[in-house]
Amino acid sequence: MSFSGGSPGRESTKTSVSADESILPRDFSLVSLASTSSQDENFCSREHADCTLKRMQFYLENQKLCDVVLIAGVDGKRVPAHRLVLSAASAYFAAMFTGSLRETQEREITLGEVTGTALQLLVQYCYTGTIELREDTVETLLSTASLLQLGAVVNACCTFLGRQLHPSNCLGFALFAEQQSCETLLKVATDYTCEHFMQVCRNQEFFQLSAEQLHKLLASDNLNVPSEQDVFHALLAWLQHEPKEREKDIPELLALIRLPLLQPAFIADHVEALCESTKCQELVMEALKWHLLPERRALIASQRARPRKSTMGKLLAVGGMDAHKGSISIESYCPRLDKWSLVKNMTARRLQFGVAVMDNRLIVVGGRDGLKTLNTVESLDLTTMTWSNLPPMITNRHGLCAAVLGGPLYVIGGHDGWSFLNTVERWDPSTRTWSSVAPMTTMRSTAGVAVLGGHLYVVGGRDGSGCHRSVERYDPHTNKWSLRAAMVKRRAGVGVTAANFYIYALGGHENSANNPSASRTETVERYDPGTDTWTLLASLNVGRDSIGVALLGERILAVGGYDGNQYLKTVEQYDPETNEWSQLAPLNFSRAGACVVAIPNTAAVPTTSNTV
Repeated sequence: MSFSGGSPGRESTKTSVSADESILPRDFSLVSLASTSSQDENFCSREHADCTLKRMQFYLENQKLCDVVLIAGVDGKRVPAHRLVLSAASAYFAAMFTGSLRETQEREITLGEVTGTALQLLVQYCYTGTIELREDTVETLLSTASLLQLGAVVNACCTFLGRQLHPSNCLGFALFAEQQSCETLLKVATDYTCEHFMQVCRNQEFFQLSAEQLHKLLASDNLNVPSEQDVFHALLAWLQHEPKEREKDIPELLALIRLPLLQPAFIADHVEALCESTKCQELVMEALKWHLLPERRALIASQRARPRKSTMGKLLAVGGMDAHKGSISIESYCPRLDKWSLVKNMTARRLQFGVAVMDNRLIVVGGRDGLKTLNTVESLDLTTMTWSNLPPMITNRHGLCAAVLGGPLYVIGGHDGWSFLNTVERWDPSTRTWSSVAPMTTMRSTAGVAVLGGHLYVVGGRDGSGCHRSVERYDPHTNKWSLRAAMVKRRAGVGVTAANFYIYALGGHENSANNPSASRTETVERYDPGTDTWTLLASLNVGRDSIGVALLGERILAVGGYDGNQYLKTVEQYDPETNEWSQLAPLNFSRAGACVVAIPNTAAVPTTSNTV
């Protein structure tokens, strides 16, 4: 293209594009032409950050462009660096170099209480993102990284030290973590100490604890001990390590032992020998009153009367209805870990059966297998975790109640597949025989049962006409049933347990379970046998029936159930002192109508396995 001179005119512009117009649509503008031929794009180098940091590290190694020298206060080691890199990696240096501190202008900066080796390693980390952790240097590295606010290094050091924990060193690690304000390591070391307390209290670190440090340890609810006696023996061993120096600490530390949970004979034989002071004698009297005046326990209750989580025992949730028409699994709950674990299967499916614990055995009675109502009885040895058969009941029954009163096991009411029952049977473990006792005044299925004051209390339930409010009490000495005050609400599928000299009735439904419009309730009632009255308490968080209920320590646990739409994993805990419900770890599997019982912590039931 040629021009006769000057700027091209309209005619020359038109002429210059005429050749292209022959292959483009007439309405294709010059702007469109320019956009279609554009090759703009964004380019991103994946190696850029790595290469840049390597270049910075090269400058560091050759001491080029360095604009600050850090001096270790402990040994005077000089570590050159770049302010920009340090500020980008560490909040500590960012505050130092980008604020109004005098260090922003200083060429050399001394860091007190810092060793040269740790400082150099951490400066190198700011450039490389990697650091070597070694047993002989990790504690120094952790304290320096904590000072410099290098959070990733602190967490890595805590994880590394956590793997080195042992009963012989965990107390030292916890003290170090507390001194360094390292909450992560402190929690890990404290949890480890509580978990392995029985081994920890035999090591030298334990005997070197100060009274204040031992106070924090003995106050914990999470000590993993077979019984409170073991905690007392640990305290005694610590006192005997330096008896003269530690004698003054006895009253304060003895107050941390749950003395009411010790047997009176143990208190007389072992505890009283320490009680020269008036304060110690008051603690002993409190414990003895707990045993001598059980009816007054609500008035003299204190933290010392509450068992530690490991000594509460465990819960077993056995079977129940689920989405597969019946669960055969047994789950165990550990209150110390707040965790449910699968521990065993039943030998076959049962629904609406009863369970009880006798002589470290789980007794499973009656129920239905989906086709017929059963009278069979099985026993699970909680030491060997093996099943065996016991003689069958006299009557086939499902929807029954089961409870141990004195020595015998009582099986109450239910349904035999044809009609509702008011009959009651008693199993004598010494003669291994079943016998009939006086029947209830009312036929009841899916009722609740509790043992209180040497009597059986059967609560609610239903028969062919509907759900009951009524309550009956059985006296084994007279072999008679008598009616007690009725509940506020009608309840079938109700969860019932005894605690603190009261009876608690939880949830349930008000109509026939076959009625699709049956109303599930979240309400909770408490029965006072002294006044023969029922009182409404704080409600469950979730309304449901077919709840598994048991007392664990001083708390009532409500397990699973059915809310009218689905089977639940929900587990709630009731605190009688605060009249409040709180959530606990859920079941592994949803279930309603599970039989829930407490077992001693000496049973062989696993607490951490998740396999059957």
